[in-house]
Amino acid sequence: RGATTATHVSVTARALDAAYIARTPRVIMSTLTSRASGATECAARANASTVASARSRVAASAPRRGATTTTTRATVGGKTPDAIVNVDLGDRSYPIYIGAGLLDDGVALRSHVRGSTCLVVTNTTIAGLGYLDRTVSALRAADATLRVETVVLPDGEEHKNLDVLNMVYTKALETRLDRGTTFVALGGGVIGDMTGYAAASYQRGVKFVQIPTTVMAMVDSSVGGKTGVNHALGKNMIGAFYQPECVLIDTDSLKTLPDREFASGIAEIIKYGLIRDGSFFEWLEANVDKLLSRDQDALVYAIERSCINKAEVVAADEKEGGVRATLNLGHTFGHAIETGIGYGEWLHGEAVSTGMCMAADMSYRLGWIDASLRNRTIELLEKYNLPIDVPESMTVDTFMDLMAVDKKAANGKMKFILLKGELGECVFTGDFDQTKLKDTLEAYVK
Repeated sequence: RGATTATHVSVTARALDAAYIARTPRVIMSTLTSRASGATECAARANASTVASARSRVAASAPRRGATTTTTRATVGGKTPDAIVNVDLGDRSYPIYIGAGLLDDGVALRSHVRGSTCLVVTNTTIAGLGYLDRTVSALRAADATLRVETVVLPDGEEHKNLDVLNMVYTKALETRLDRGTTFVALGGGVIGDMTGYAAASYQRGVKFVQIPTTVMAMVDSSVGGKTGVNHALGKNMIGAFYQPECVLIDTDSLKTLPDREFASGIAEIIKYGLIRDGSFFEWLEANVDKLLSRDQDALVYAIERSCINKAEVVAADEKEGGVRATLNLGHTFGHAIETGIGYGEWLHGEAVSTGMCMAADMSYRLGWIDASLRNRTIELLEKYNLPIDVPESMTVDTFMDLMAVDKKAANGKMKFILLKGELGECVFTGDFDQTKLKDTLEAYVK
């Protein structure tokens, strides 16, 4: 709560690229709102953490989105994150901490765990890697009076269902956790979605914290409050919008992430460049080797910029009444693939990758983008070792049947996020030549 020095700046996205080149440890507390008053509010919330020192630096987000960025150097708990992005949702705003070694910072985590009890939810893989023990130890070291319970779920998308979710409720009830408890999601997107939904529904709502351990969860599913489980007839059909208290991203956890899962998360990063941040897409084209080698500066930059893009959209449209739907580029095709071939056969990002190729192809067939953008989309996904073709078992009829029950469908009409115009521009629409959808499906289905 000490004095800080802060400078509000608004510069081009390319300037953020320049800031990356000369990057040193820093913190970005991005107030993601078009309302000037929101900047003051979110900066105040972020400054609630102990600030050891502060100095003005170059910071940026795309000004056409109305974002204001406050840049300081700050210590949160015992660590200094590389970046903090603040998601502006009024009195439900929350920070996203990004940096190495943050998992062991029990002081910072404890500051977001309300009450005297918490339940850490993870899976067998994450527990086996030692992350569960580290999280529990960090919390207990920060506060010996805190009662920490744990529950370990089976790993995999195929377990993202109500039966497995009951394990969380059962543990909470057996250990007599009340409404003052906090659930802590430690894992990838499946754990985050399930824990969030459990928190939203347990005793009609308890607090929860996200600690994502995969690229996919760090840049997408942990931010924005979408929670839920799958149904046999459709992905994420049971759920709620429910925001966390904070998102704590320890980039060191990516050191143990398998290459296939790492690439899967890159698909969601590429998505932001396609739908709203063209200069970021160009950066991704120029930095394939750095990202695939998991260069720390490149990772922090890609995660930070993705979170800024996601948080801006969430601040503008929390419950997907309009612009937030654009975050689902490729997902209508992708969810059909995941459901059609069986949950867990393909990773989510793999299905989205092929879905984005199909969306780009359909956009081109409609005359909404030129061939070069379609080709660049496909080529970049392939460079990041992502699939660009449909699984052999999928048929045109399977696609059509499953896309008809997609959450974005309205009044029996399928709606898609498609590219339209220049790089970084898209539309969410159900008004298009239906024959072009058929042409794309027939071109991709073998």
